Amino acid sequence: MPSAKQQIRFCTSPDGVRIAYATTGTGPPLVKVANWLSHLEFDWNSPVWRHWIAELSRDHTYLRYDERGCGLSDWEVPELSFEAWVNDLETVVDAAGIERFPLLGISQGAPIAIGYAVRHPERVSHLILHGGYARGRQKRNLTPQQRKEAETMVELAELGWGKENPAFRQFFTTQFIPDGTEEQHRWFNELERVSVSPENATRFMRIFDKIDVSALAPEGSCPTLVLHAAQEARVPFDEGRLLASLIPGARFVPLESRNHLLLEDEPAWRYWLEEVRAFLPAGSAGGSVFAALTARERELVELIAQGRDNAQIAARLALSEKTVRNHITSIFAKLEVENRSQAIVLARDAGYGKKTS
Repeated sequence: MPSAKQQIRFCTSPDGVRIAYATTGTGPPLVKVANWLSHLEFDWNSPVWRHWIAELSRDHTYLRYDERGCGLSDWEVPELSFEAWVNDLETVVDAAGIERFPLLGISQGAPIAIGYAVRHPERVSHLILHGGYARGRQKRNLTPQQRKEAETMVELAELGWGKENPAFRQFFTTQFIPDGTEEQHRWFNELERVSVSPENATRFMRIFDKIDVSALAPEGSCPTLVLHAAQEARVPFDEGRLLASLIPGARFVPLESRNHLLLEDEPAWRYWLEEVRAFLPAGSAGGSVFAALTARERELVELIAQGRDNAQIAARLALSEKTVRNHITSIFAKLEVENRSQAIVLARDAGYGKKTS
Protein backbone atom coordinates (compact mmCIF):
# COMPACT_ATOMS: atom_id res chain seq x y z
CA MET A 1 0.00 0.00 0.00
CA PRO A 2 1.34 3.50 -0.79
CA SER A 3 2.39 5.20 2.46
CA ALA A 4 0.72 8.57 1.84
CA LYS A 5 -2.84 9.43 1.02
CA GLN A 6 -3.81 10.46 -2.46
CA GLN A 7 -5.72 13.65 -3.17
CA ILE A 8 -8.42 13.27 -5.80
CA ARG A 9 -9.76 16.31 -7.65
CA PHE A 10 -11.84 16.97 -10.74
CA CYS A 11 -11.46 19.29 -13.70
CA THR A 12 -13.66 19.87 -16.73
CA SER A 13 -12.60 19.51 -20.34
CA PRO A 14 -13.57 22.09 -22.98
CA ASP A 15 -16.44 19.82 -24.11
CA GLY A 16 -17.81 19.50 -20.58
CA VAL A 17 -16.42 16.10 -19.50
CA ARG A 18 -15.38 15.79 -15.84
CA ILE A 19 -11.91 14.27 -15.51
CA ALA A 20 -10.73 12.82 -12.19
CA TYR A 21 -7.06 13.19 -11.27
CA ALA A 22 -5.01 12.30 -8.21
CA THR A 23 -1.68 13.39 -6.75
CA THR A 24 0.60 11.57 -4.33
CA GLY A 25 4.07 12.18 -2.95
CA THR A 26 6.14 15.36 -2.80
CA GLY A 27 8.88 16.94 -4.87
CA PRO A 28 9.06 17.77 -8.56
CA PRO A 29 6.14 16.63 -10.72
CA LEU A 30 5.89 13.42 -12.71
CA VAL A 31 2.76 13.07 -14.85
CA LYS A 32 1.38 9.72 -16.03
CA VAL A 33 -0.85 9.78 -19.07
CA ALA A 34 -4.10 7.92 -18.51
CA ASN A 35 -4.18 4.46 -20.02
CA TRP A 36 -7.09 2.11 -20.51
CA LEU A 37 -8.42 0.27 -17.46
CA SER A 38 -7.73 2.63 -14.61
CA HIS A 39 -9.72 3.62 -11.55
CA LEU A 40 -7.99 6.05 -9.19
CA GLU A 41 -9.59 4.66 -6.06
CA PHE A 42 -9.68 0.97 -7.00
CA ASP A 43 -6.03 1.06 -8.18
CA TRP A 44 -4.85 2.57 -4.90
CA ASN A 45 -4.45 -0.69 -2.97
CA SER A 46 -4.23 -3.04 -5.92
CA PRO A 47 -1.68 -5.88 -6.24
CA VAL A 48 -1.02 -4.75 -9.83
CA TRP A 49 -0.63 -0.96 -9.56
CA ARG A 50 0.27 -0.15 -5.95
CA HIS A 51 4.04 -0.63 -6.41
CA TRP A 52 3.96 1.72 -9.40
CA ILE A 53 2.19 4.37 -7.32
CA ALA A 54 4.44 3.91 -4.28
CA GLU A 55 7.74 3.98 -6.16
CA LEU A 56 6.87 6.83 -8.52
CA SER A 57 5.57 8.90 -5.59
CA ARG A 58 8.79 8.38 -3.64
CA ASP A 59 10.75 11.21 -5.29
CA HIS A 60 7.99 13.09 -7.07
CA THR A 61 4.58 14.64 -6.86
CA TYR A 62 3.07 11.90 -8.98
CA LEU A 63 -0.04 12.83 -10.95
CA ARG A 64 -2.28 10.30 -12.63
CA TYR A 65 -5.83 10.54 -13.92
CA ASP A 66 -8.69 8.46 -15.29
CA GLU A 67 -9.35 9.09 -18.96
CA ARG A 68 -12.78 10.08 -20.15
CA GLY A 69 -15.15 7.13 -20.24
CA CYS A 70 -13.24 5.29 -17.51
CA GLY A 71 -12.77 5.07 -13.73
CA LEU A 72 -13.90 8.09 -11.73
CA SER A 73 -14.10 10.32 -14.80
CA ASP A 74 -17.40 10.70 -16.69
CA TRP A 75 -18.49 7.54 -18.52
CA GLU A 76 -21.21 9.13 -20.67
CA VAL A 77 -19.07 11.25 -22.98
CA PRO A 78 -19.75 12.84 -26.37
CA GLU A 79 -16.43 11.81 -27.88
CA LEU A 80 -13.71 9.20 -27.49
CA SER A 81 -10.77 9.97 -29.77
CA PHE A 82 -7.03 10.50 -29.86
CA GLU A 83 -7.56 14.27 -30.07
CA ALA A 84 -9.94 14.27 -27.10
CA TRP A 85 -7.43 12.32 -24.98
CA VAL A 86 -4.61 14.76 -25.78
CA ASN A 87 -6.94 17.65 -24.93
CA ASP A 88 -7.82 15.98 -21.62
CA LEU A 89 -4.14 15.73 -20.71
CA GLU A 90 -3.85 19.46 -21.41
CA THR A 91 -6.83 20.10 -19.17
CA VAL A 92 -5.45 18.03 -16.28
CA VAL A 93 -1.94 19.53 -16.17
CA ASP A 94 -3.36 23.04 -16.49
CA ALA A 95 -5.80 22.38 -13.65
CA ALA A 96 -2.96 21.01 -11.51
CA GLY A 97 -0.86 24.11 -12.20
CA ILE A 98 2.12 22.16 -13.54
CA GLU A 99 4.33 24.05 -15.96
CA ARG A 100 7.16 21.68 -16.96
CA PHE A 101 7.41 18.00 -16.16
CA PRO A 102 8.53 14.51 -17.20
CA LEU A 103 5.72 12.58 -18.88
CA LEU A 104 5.11 8.83 -18.53
CA GLY A 105 3.05 7.01 -21.16
CA ILE A 106 2.16 3.34 -20.68
CA SER A 107 0.52 1.19 -23.37
CA GLN A 108 -1.85 3.37 -25.42
CA GLY A 109 -0.84 6.24 -23.15
CA ALA A 110 2.43 6.31 -25.11
CA PRO A 111 1.00 7.75 -28.36
CA ILE A 112 -1.07 10.22 -26.32
CA ALA A 113 2.14 11.31 -24.56
CA ILE A 114 3.85 11.76 -27.92
CA GLY A 115 0.94 13.85 -29.19
CA TYR A 116 1.13 16.12 -26.16
CA ALA A 117 4.95 16.39 -26.18
CA VAL A 118 5.01 17.40 -29.86
CA ARG A 119 2.26 19.94 -29.27
CA HIS A 120 3.90 21.34 -26.11
CA PRO A 121 7.69 20.86 -26.33
CA GLU A 122 8.23 23.70 -23.86
CA ARG A 123 6.38 21.79 -21.12
CA VAL A 124 7.69 18.21 -21.41
CA SER A 125 11.23 17.84 -20.05
CA HIS A 126 11.56 14.05 -20.48
CA LEU A 127 9.42 11.36 -22.08
CA ILE A 128 9.19 7.82 -20.68
CA LEU A 129 7.27 5.29 -22.77
CA HIS A 130 6.55 1.76 -21.55
CA GLY A 131 4.85 -1.03 -23.51
CA GLY A 132 3.78 1.54 -26.06
CA TYR A 133 3.28 1.74 -29.78
CA ALA A 134 3.10 4.24 -32.62
CA ARG A 135 0.59 2.20 -34.63
CA GLY A 136 -2.65 0.75 -33.34
CA ARG A 137 -3.45 -2.85 -34.21
CA GLN A 138 -5.40 -2.03 -37.37
CA LYS A 139 -2.62 0.28 -38.61
CA ARG A 140 0.05 -2.42 -38.59
CA ASN A 141 0.95 -4.68 -41.48
CA LEU A 142 -1.44 -7.43 -40.46
CA THR A 143 -2.28 -10.63 -42.24
CA PRO A 144 -5.99 -11.34 -42.86
CA GLN A 145 -5.85 -13.80 -39.96
CA GLN A 146 -4.40 -11.18 -37.62
CA ARG A 147 -7.07 -8.68 -38.64
CA LYS A 148 -9.72 -11.27 -37.84
CA GLU A 149 -8.11 -11.88 -34.45
CA ALA A 150 -8.18 -8.15 -33.70
CA GLU A 151 -11.87 -7.92 -34.54
CA THR A 152 -12.60 -11.05 -32.51
CA MET A 153 -11.06 -9.42 -29.43
CA VAL A 154 -13.45 -6.48 -29.79
CA GLU A 155 -16.37 -8.86 -30.21
CA LEU A 156 -15.35 -10.74 -27.06
CA ALA A 157 -15.46 -7.51 -25.10
CA GLU A 158 -18.82 -6.65 -26.59
CA LEU A 159 -20.28 -10.01 -25.58
CA GLY A 160 -18.87 -10.62 -22.13
CA TRP A 161 -17.34 -7.53 -20.52
CA GLY A 162 -20.11 -6.69 -18.09
CA LYS A 163 -21.01 -10.22 -17.01
CA GLU A 164 -20.46 -11.39 -13.44
CA ASN A 165 -18.68 -14.46 -14.78
CA PRO A 166 -15.10 -13.26 -15.42
CA ALA A 167 -14.32 -15.85 -18.09
CA PHE A 168 -14.47 -13.35 -20.94
CA ARG A 169 -12.38 -10.76 -19.09
CA GLN A 170 -9.82 -13.38 -18.07
CA PHE A 171 -8.76 -13.56 -21.72
CA PHE A 172 -7.67 -9.91 -21.56
CA THR A 173 -6.15 -10.31 -18.10
CA THR A 174 -3.80 -13.03 -19.30
CA GLN A 175 -2.60 -10.70 -22.05
CA PHE A 176 -1.78 -7.94 -19.56
CA ILE A 177 -0.23 -10.05 -16.77
CA PRO A 178 0.24 -13.68 -17.90
CA ASP A 179 2.63 -14.35 -14.99
CA GLY A 180 0.35 -12.82 -12.39
CA THR A 181 -0.77 -14.71 -9.30
CA GLU A 182 -4.34 -15.87 -8.81
CA GLU A 183 -4.94 -12.83 -6.59
CA GLN A 184 -3.58 -10.47 -9.23
CA HIS A 185 -5.70 -12.07 -11.95
CA ARG A 186 -8.82 -11.83 -9.78
CA TRP A 187 -8.14 -8.18 -9.08
CA PHE A 188 -7.48 -7.33 -12.74
CA ASN A 189 -10.66 -9.12 -13.80
CA GLU A 190 -12.58 -6.96 -11.33
CA LEU A 191 -10.78 -3.79 -12.48
CA GLU A 192 -12.00 -4.47 -15.99
CA ARG A 193 -15.57 -4.69 -14.71
CA VAL A 194 -15.59 -1.64 -12.41
CA SER A 195 -13.47 0.72 -14.52
CA VAL A 196 -15.43 0.78 -17.78
CA SER A 197 -18.80 -0.20 -19.24
CA PRO A 198 -19.07 -2.93 -21.92
CA GLU A 199 -20.11 -0.25 -24.42
CA ASN A 200 -17.11 1.94 -23.67
CA ALA A 201 -14.74 -1.03 -23.62
CA THR A 202 -15.57 -1.77 -27.24
CA ARG A 203 -15.43 1.92 -28.19
CA PHE A 204 -11.98 2.23 -26.60
CA MET A 205 -10.63 -0.82 -28.37
CA ARG A 206 -11.85 0.22 -31.80
CA ILE A 207 -10.26 3.67 -31.42
CA PHE A 208 -6.98 2.34 -29.97
CA ASP A 209 -6.67 0.02 -32.95
CA LYS A 210 -6.75 3.01 -35.33
CA ILE A 211 -4.21 5.26 -33.56
CA ASP A 212 -1.20 6.12 -35.70
CA VAL A 213 1.49 8.58 -34.57
CA SER A 214 4.23 7.17 -36.79
CA ALA A 215 4.38 10.45 -38.75
CA LEU A 216 4.18 12.55 -35.57
CA ALA A 217 6.80 10.75 -33.47
CA PRO A 218 9.84 12.02 -35.45
CA GLU A 219 8.86 15.56 -34.42
CA GLY A 220 9.68 14.74 -30.79
CA SER A 221 12.51 16.83 -29.36
CA CYS A 222 12.85 15.97 -25.67
CA PRO A 223 15.02 13.19 -24.19
CA THR A 224 13.07 9.94 -24.55
CA LEU A 225 13.35 6.52 -22.92
CA VAL A 226 11.41 3.61 -24.43
CA LEU A 227 11.04 0.40 -22.39
CA HIS A 228 9.32 -2.78 -23.58
CA ALA A 229 8.94 -6.33 -22.29
CA ALA A 230 10.55 -8.72 -24.76
CA GLN A 231 8.01 -11.55 -24.43
CA GLU A 232 4.78 -9.67 -23.84
CA ALA A 233 1.62 -10.49 -25.80
CA ARG A 234 -0.44 -7.30 -25.53
CA VAL A 235 1.81 -5.03 -27.63
CA PRO A 236 4.38 -6.80 -29.82
CA PHE A 237 8.03 -6.17 -28.99
CA ASP A 238 8.66 -5.07 -32.58
CA GLU A 239 6.17 -2.24 -32.11
CA GLY A 240 8.24 -0.99 -29.16
CA ARG A 241 11.39 -1.17 -31.29
CA LEU A 242 9.65 0.74 -34.07
CA LEU A 243 8.45 3.39 -31.64
CA ALA A 244 11.99 3.97 -30.35
CA SER A 245 13.38 4.15 -33.88
CA LEU A 246 10.91 6.88 -34.85
CA ILE A 247 11.78 9.32 -32.04
CA PRO A 248 15.08 11.18 -32.59
CA GLY A 249 17.71 10.12 -30.06
CA ALA A 250 15.37 7.82 -28.10
CA ARG A 251 17.04 5.10 -26.04
CA PHE A 252 15.48 1.64 -26.12
CA VAL A 253 15.53 -0.72 -23.12
CA PRO A 254 14.34 -4.33 -23.61
CA LEU A 255 12.97 -5.96 -20.47
CA GLU A 256 13.01 -9.67 -19.67
CA SER A 257 9.34 -10.16 -18.90
CA ARG A 258 6.13 -11.57 -20.33
CA ASN A 259 3.99 -9.01 -18.54
CA HIS A 260 2.61 -5.92 -20.25
CA LEU A 261 2.35 -4.36 -16.78
CA LEU A 262 5.43 -5.21 -14.72
CA LEU A 263 4.70 -6.90 -11.40
CA GLU A 264 6.39 -6.03 -8.13
CA ASP A 265 8.26 -9.29 -7.54
CA GLU A 266 9.85 -9.68 -10.98
CA PRO A 267 13.47 -8.56 -11.63
CA ALA A 268 12.36 -6.52 -14.64
CA TRP A 269 10.50 -4.14 -12.34
CA ARG A 270 13.64 -3.27 -10.34
CA TYR A 271 15.55 -2.86 -13.60
CA TRP A 272 12.78 -0.60 -14.93
CA LEU A 273 13.04 1.62 -11.86
CA GLU A 274 16.83 1.83 -12.13
CA GLU A 275 16.63 2.84 -15.78
CA VAL A 276 13.92 5.44 -15.22
CA ARG A 277 15.63 6.99 -12.19
CA ALA A 278 18.94 7.16 -14.05
CA PHE A 279 17.19 8.76 -17.03
CA LEU A 280 15.47 11.51 -15.09
CA PRO A 281 17.65 14.43 -13.91
CA ALA A 282 19.30 13.79 -10.57
CA GLY A 283 17.65 17.02 -9.49
CA SER A 284 14.33 15.17 -9.64
CA ALA A 285 15.12 13.35 -6.41
CA GLY A 286 12.94 14.49 -3.57
CA GLY A 287 15.91 14.88 -1.20
CA SER A 288 17.87 17.01 -3.66
CA VAL A 289 18.32 20.77 -3.24
CA PHE A 290 16.55 21.11 -6.57
CA ALA A 291 13.35 19.76 -5.02
CA ALA A 292 12.97 23.11 -3.25
CA LEU A 293 12.65 24.91 -6.58
CA THR A 294 9.35 25.66 -8.22
CA ALA A 295 8.56 24.21 -11.65
CA ARG A 296 9.36 27.59 -13.25
CA GLU A 297 12.66 27.83 -11.36
CA ARG A 298 13.68 24.35 -12.51
CA GLU A 299 12.87 25.45 -16.05
CA LEU A 300 15.27 28.38 -15.64
CA VAL A 301 17.92 26.08 -14.16
CA GLU A 302 17.72 23.93 -17.31
CA LEU A 303 18.33 26.99 -19.49
CA ILE A 304 21.08 28.34 -17.24
CA ALA A 305 22.82 24.96 -17.41
CA GLN A 306 22.64 25.16 -21.20
CA GLY A 307 24.70 28.39 -20.97
CA ARG A 308 21.94 30.81 -21.95
CA ASP A 309 22.12 34.40 -20.70
CA ASN A 310 19.26 36.37 -19.16
CA ALA A 311 18.14 37.91 -22.43
CA GLN A 312 18.01 34.53 -24.14
CA ILE A 313 16.09 33.01 -21.22
CA ALA A 314 13.62 35.91 -21.22
CA ALA A 315 13.00 35.48 -24.94
CA ARG A 316 12.64 31.69 -24.63
CA LEU A 317 10.11 31.87 -21.79
CA ALA A 318 8.36 35.09 -22.88
CA LEU A 319 9.34 36.83 -19.64
CA SER A 320 10.86 40.23 -18.93
CA GLU A 321 14.56 40.31 -18.08
CA LYS A 322 13.66 41.77 -14.69
CA THR A 323 11.46 38.75 -13.95
CA VAL A 324 14.26 36.43 -15.02
CA ARG A 325 16.70 38.24 -12.69
CA ASN A 326 14.26 37.91 -9.80
CA HIS A 327 13.86 34.16 -10.45
CA ILE A 328 17.62 33.71 -10.62
CA THR A 329 18.12 35.52 -7.33
CA SER A 330 15.65 33.12 -5.72
CA ILE A 331 17.32 30.11 -7.37
CA PHE A 332 20.80 31.12 -6.13
CA ALA A 333 19.47 31.51 -2.58
CA LYS A 334 17.80 28.10 -2.61
CA LEU A 335 20.83 26.38 -4.13
CA GLU A 336 23.17 28.28 -1.78
CA VAL A 337 25.44 29.42 -4.59
CA GLU A 338 26.98 32.86 -5.06
CA ASN A 339 27.13 33.18 -8.83
CA ARG A 340 26.08 31.79 -12.18
CA SER A 341 29.21 29.67 -12.65
CA GLN A 342 28.60 27.80 -9.40
CA ALA A 343 24.94 27.31 -10.32
CA ILE A 344 25.90 25.86 -13.73
CA VAL A 345 28.35 23.38 -12.20
CA LEU A 346 25.79 22.24 -9.61
CA ALA A 347 23.01 21.97 -12.20
CA ARG A 348 25.07 20.02 -14.70
CA ASP A 349 26.23 17.62 -12.00
CA ALA A 350 22.54 17.02 -11.28
CA GLY A 351 21.79 16.20 -14.93
CA TYR A 352 20.48 19.55 -16.17
CA GLY A 353 21.62 21.14 -19.41
CA LYS A 354 21.67 17.99 -21.55
CA LYS A 355 18.90 19.20 -23.84
CA THR A 356 20.14 21.96 -26.15
CA SER A 357 17.38 22.26 -28.74
